[in-house]
Amino acid sequence: MTHFQVCPTAKMERLLLVTDGSIFSEGATREAFAFAKRCSSKLFVISVLESNPEYETIGINASDKEEAEARECLATIKAKALQDEINCETIFYRDVEAYRHIISEAAERHIDTIVIGRRGRKGLAKLLMGEDAAKVIGYAPCKVLVVPKAAKVEYNNILVATDGSRHAEAAAFEAITIAKRCGSSVIAVSVSPSGDELQEAKTNVARVIEMAQREGISVESLTPIGRPNEAIVEIAGGRSIDLIVMGTYGKTGLKKILMGSATEKVIGLAGCAVLVVRA
Repeated sequence: MTHFQVCPTAKMERLLLVTDGSIFSEGATREAFAFAKRCSSKLFVISVLESNPEYETIGINASDKEEAEARECLATIKAKALQDEINCETIFYRDVEAYRHIISEAAERHIDTIVIGRRGRKGLAKLLMGEDAAKVIGYAPCKVLVVPKAAKVEYNNILVATDGSRHAEAAAFEAITIAKRCGSSVIAVSVSPSGDELQEAKTNVARVIEMAQREGISVESLTPIGRPNEAIVEIAGGRSIDLIVMGTYGKTGLKKILMGSATEKVIGLAGCAVLVVRA
């Protein structure tokens, strides 16, 4: 059995696909279907239509039209899921803050992974622009997989980024688990903003190597100096990385991710999918 047929993780029973019906959700939809089939997962699909008070003020029916389109998109996804023999349930909300419903549904339905798209190279899908994107990543009770429109999630080469935090250690464990199941190559990267922190970076990757050795997995380590997000994206592009695995917000705290952390910047710029893991 090849790594394309293997479920990459032991626990992928319940997936939550977030869609806004745009082309930027296509990659997330495609990969959520692939995971659901490969892992025999139940697929929940959620769309949250942003409320717009201006519609009521100027008295037009644009809001009703958008809701009809959103519900039609969900119906189309569900029909395709049933055709592919995937157990699928759709969820629709209309609200100002999309992330609250996404997080709530993920918690109540015991979701293992949230799958969302990304809008070009300037952030996530329109549904999750700005702070909403960071809040989904920061508050999610589970893993979050962010898939650019053209990206296909494969497992030949995995990059795990670490800053030595407990969330980064959880990300390293996830990457090693995937590699063990799928026969992937793994690169552990810890970036130092300056030469003064190089030793700490070496200690960080050494921990990942030690974890991997216990599982019989070989890991290559890199400790570049520079801006973390830029170095990670550059390595991923140059080394044909299929999947980047990172911790939610590492040592910086949720306040930092809401202002634009390395994790969020990597998500916005990477050509491949990014799996965000929390401890």
